[in-house]
Amino acid sequence: MVGAGARHSARERLLAAAARRFYRDGVSATGIDAITTEAGVAKMSLYNNFSSKADLVRAYLEARHDEWRELHRRRLARAADARGRVLAVFDAYADHAELAHEHGFRGCGLLNAAAELPAGHDGRAVVRRHKEEVESLLADALGEQLPDRPEDARAAAEHLAFLLEGAMARAGLEGDGERLRHARTMAADLVDRL
Repeated sequence: MVGAGARHSARERLLAAAARRFYRDGVSATGIDAITTEAGVAKMSLYNNFSSKADLVRAYLEARHDEWRELHRRRLARAADARGRVLAVFDAYADHAELAHEHGFRGCGLLNAAAELPAGHDGRAVVRRHKEEVESLLADALGEQLPDRPEDARAAAEHLAFLLEGAMARAGLEGDGERLRHARTMAADLVDRL
């Protein structure tokens, strides 16, 4: 019988181990040995799949972004209008938080990692692109709702992005998603008043 580890490539096992360890313990506190041990692979497997720890960190951040995009895509499929598309962003963040609870919820894994990375690190650019994409999704939805007021749509999108990030930071500090649910209610109220 083939073991569970053999069914997944070394790269997949390394990324999964890195995701657990980076999220739970932080990027700086997690060494290569801890990741390879948890993944059940030799250290050489890591370097056969990633050029460096920095490359592994970037891949981890891209995987978290892709994971969020898939959650958002599912929520977006149920959105009937611009208001629903705005709330789909908040719902996808709440869904992502629920997935993180199994690892001990610590807030946004992307921002947590970015806070540890030096200026100029490729991983920070991945996080920045994610946050810009989120704000752009909000702006696009609000632009549909306010086609004659593009400046108001962009300003409201920035406001909602800040609301979302603040709620995520507080939720991470408090260890649960209650702040995200509250932020979603606030976002719905704001969109209804536009």
